[in-house]
Amino acid sequence: MQEYKKNKPFAIKPSMNGNVYLCLMKPLDKPFVIGICGGSGSGKTTLLRRIAEDINHLNPSIFTMDNYYHPIEKQSKDAMDIVNFDLPTALNEEKLTTDLTALIQGRPIEVKEYFFNSPPDKNVLLTIQPSRVILVEGLFLFHYEEVRNQIDFSIFVDVDHQVQLDRRIYRDQETRGYKRSDIIYQWENHVLPCYEKFISPYQDMATYTFKNDHRSEDDFQIVKNLIRQKIPFV
Repeated sequence: MQEYKKNKPFAIKPSMNGNVYLCLMKPLDKPFVIGICGGSGSGKTTLLRRIAEDINHLNPSIFTMDNYYHPIEKQSKDAMDIVNFDLPTALNEEKLTTDLTALIQGRPIEVKEYFFNSPPDKNVLLTIQPSRVILVEGLFLFHYEEVRNQIDFSIFVDVDHQVQLDRRIYRDQETRGYKRSDIIYQWENHVLPCYEKFISPYQDMATYTFKNDHRSEDDFQIVKNLIRQKIPFV
């Protein structure tokens, strides 16, 4: 992990006799980085939003790994000539890790917001400001070593595969216009194999496994309390 360094700022402070003088302010420590990982359709984004709302008073930075997908022409294809978006190589790992490191070091970053099947020139340019708390969410949070090493508190979102598939079918039919047969093909040949190879093996590395089922509300209360205990400046 790279050491977090920042120039020491000065502040103007009044004295008892009305004069002013410069005082050296204590630099901010490394931001507290919370990572959320899990398979497609597990509920990572929903959990991210709930955590962000709970610590809204800290104005957390939101870092979404989906914004780093390569353009479709650079994606790998399977034997049936179908693009596989579920490989770690589907994302621009170099830019992703560089941007995350910069954000942790206190520098704002710019990234184009990713929308599925949207032409790159139509994507909105986002500016993400640094904060004392950074929320990072994505499929390969643990697989990318440079990202994994930056995380202070990690959550693995665990959910039944059938629930994941049902959510994916609903999403891809409603918002992406996919045929059910195409969704099932991707699930069986891309999503599930890549989950078992690049995501699931890292579950034991997580600080906490969030069960996104009928117990999810109880689990969320536990997550809230754990985060509040871990963040030193809440």
